[in-house]
Amino acid sequence: MLPAGALLRAARFEDREALKVLIEASVRQLGARDYSLPQLEGALRGAFGVDSQLIIDQTYFVVERDTRLIACGGWSRRRTLFGGDARSDRDPAELDPLADAAKIRAFFVAPEFARTGLGSLLLEHCEHEARLHGFTRFELMATLPGVRLYARRGYVAGEKARWPLGEGVSIEFVPMTKHIAAT
Repeated sequence: MLPAGALLRAARFEDREALKVLIEASVRQLGARDYSLPQLEGALRGAFGVDSQLIIDQTYFVVERDTRLIACGGWSRRRTLFGGDARSDRDPAELDPLADAAKIRAFFVAPEFARTGLGSLLLEHCEHEARLHGFTRFELMATLPGVRLYARRGYVAGEKARWPLGEGVSIEFVPMTKHIAAT
């Protein structure tokens, strides 16, 4: 359920700076229990960040309250599994919904709205939108704090993966999948 005065809408290009602020606050505060400061700062240079392709594809959504973005998340029909515009190894190739899993991407919540249901709301919205495009399987690369949300929503964890961030620093992610019956 949306907080009073909030609305869920597609992200727009003019939201990019506000998204950057939201992502940085979410990562630094909500990730602090699971990751070190060097990991968080390294991840903000590429693993986390605004992905303009999601905005172009109209598959990235925000929750806005009183002109402030308080949550964001999306899904993708592209091969890239995670990461913002700063990543150079992105793959924009389109997925086949009959053979591939939609990618659940870039979920972040303002710290003061954590654990209020916004992540679940956005996730349900994204899964619904992906199903409208023919997808019945979903995959994502979860942060350690995100694992709890996705597990509660039926995602199954794979083996933890380490992602190099440079300067001898790496970060742990958890690949997760979910399959739903075709309707």
